[in-house]
Amino acid sequence: MTPCFAVEIVTPKKVRLYGLWLGSKRPKRVVIWVHGLGSSMFSKLYLAEHLIDRETAVLVFNNRGHDKVSRLMRAGEKKIGKTSLAGAAHEVFTDCADDIQGAVTFAKRQGVKTIFLAGHSTGCQKSTYWAYKNAGGRGVKGIILLAPMSDYAAAVVQHGKAKLARIASLARALVKRGKKHQLLPESIFAGADDAQRTLSLYSGEGAEEIFTYWDAQRNPIALKSVQTPLLVLLAEKDEYADRPAKNIAEWFGRHLRQTGRVKIIPKVTHGFKGGEKEVAREMRIFVKAATR
Repeated sequence: MTPCFAVEIVTPKKVRLYGLWLGSKRPKRVVIWVHGLGSSMFSKLYLAEHLIDRETAVLVFNNRGHDKVSRLMRAGEKKIGKTSLAGAAHEVFTDCADDIQGAVTFAKRQGVKTIFLAGHSTGCQKSTYWAYKNAGGRGVKGIILLAPMSDYAAAVVQHGKAKLARIASLARALVKRGKKHQLLPESIFAGADDAQRTLSLYSGEGAEEIFTYWDAQRNPIALKSVQTPLLVLLAEKDEYADRPAKNIAEWFGRHLRQTGRVKIIPKVTHGFKGGEKEVAREMRIFVKAATR
């Protein structure tokens, strides 16, 4: 059985987040896991267990986008009072920088100097955005992106550009009327996200749309700003990809710095089920190389 410790993280903006520290209390290094859209700290424990050893711990935590709808907890709160909603439906994407900084600071306060970020799915956008806002990734030794897909590109395949344009128009109208956190009716869009999050995910614009492999004319500024080593692991059979994995790999290859590396994990879908050992092996190789 893996040692496990419950933790409370307080972000720089005084938001309380909860997580689990898996492995030794005094490891040589820690991998901070950033979960994906509407997911939680429990979603990839089957992968985390392959990373833990005597020198490596994994910190999994619920960022404020966990589950579909959740309540935002603030430090010093003595009673519930007026509830602020979060979760995938209401999360403001740019707040992810505060969440991740809270986790990084927490790890440092445990005495760990060698820190890595590992984001899965939308956790890849969040990890990259954090680095973009923090001098290219200052404070971590490396960043691992697992299944970094564009939510907009995936939605185009499912719904078509014309429908997404209509949905974005409705969401903009709600934001303009001061109703940015009003949910879009499921009869119009089954995503059941609020107006501002709908624009963030499905307009093809804004800070969340970082992996723009679907538009050859886009300059992926946030991705190119990352100065710390990057490992990109793509799922060959990713159900959210709008094109073959090899084409997405080529796009990443063109925009990563020399310290970046891209690899396709064969025969697996978005969650890497069945490929856990290979993913863990690639992550360990990357960690070892980044700490030489």
